[in-house]
Amino acid sequence: MARLSMNEMTTYRWSFEEDVAQYQIAGFRAMGVWRQKLSDYGEEKGIDLLHESGMSVSSLLWAGGFTGSDGRSFRDSLEDAFEAVRLTAAMSAACLVVYTGARAGHTHNHVRRLVRDALKEICSLASDLEVRLAIEPMHAGCAAEWTFLTTLDDTLALMDKVGHPSLQLVFDTYHFGYQDDVLEQVERLAPRIAVVHLGDGKEPPQKEQNRCRLGEGNIRLTEIVAALVRGGYDGDYEVELMGEDIETACYKSLLDQSMRAYMALVSA
Repeated sequence: MARLSMNEMTTYRWSFEEDVAQYQIAGFRAMGVWRQKLSDYGEEKGIDLLHESGMSVSSLLWAGGFTGSDGRSFRDSLEDAFEAVRLTAAMSAACLVVYTGARAGHTHNHVRRLVRDALKEICSLASDLEVRLAIEPMHAGCAAEWTFLTTLDDTLALMDKVGHPSLQLVFDTYHFGYQDDVLEQVERLAPRIAVVHLGDGKEPPQKEQNRCRLGEGNIRLTEIVAALVRGGYDGDYEVELMGEDIETACYKSLLDQSMRAYMALVSA
């Protein structure tokens, strides 16, 4: 059954401990965990807190950077991904979000080969530990530092090249909700989606992501959710918000508003 989850990037200023406590108060029973916050709090202590609170983990963010665009070597990024897979398993998280890294001056063929080889290695460990990997493409307007995957079709082609059942997809409504054919796309893709990131916006991203509160933008969230349901998606809907409107928001009010907006989406 689909669950509503809150991504820790949304409440950027809060600590991991605050996130767990405040999400519970607001009625959330699942959360997307940001590795940086968890590391700051302490991984073992954080896993214990999650278990004690009964809070499920819809995703762990993130592993990747296999192209060297963030200054790490291929082997360093791979070892970090192995560590993230083990952490995902220890947390019983539903999936581990993966970003490829930017193109970083490589040829298109070489960068795809780098990422494909990395994913094949990681999928092997993920399969052994019963972990799902969720690769995330992004809108071309804001993808430059994160990934060279800017279309759903290119992402699916890479997934097919890897050819492993542990590898699935993150679908983010903010990145692809502006596409004319989004409803047909998500209904078709639903069986391959590990987690849905719910975001809204008033215009497509340009360099920076500038999301707004759910229902206050012009993305067809109600229709997208209905299409996902028709396609058979029953995973987590994880609220991921960031940008000028969100940075200055009262987080407690934002949690309450997100809950209300989600209930309106699924009851429409």
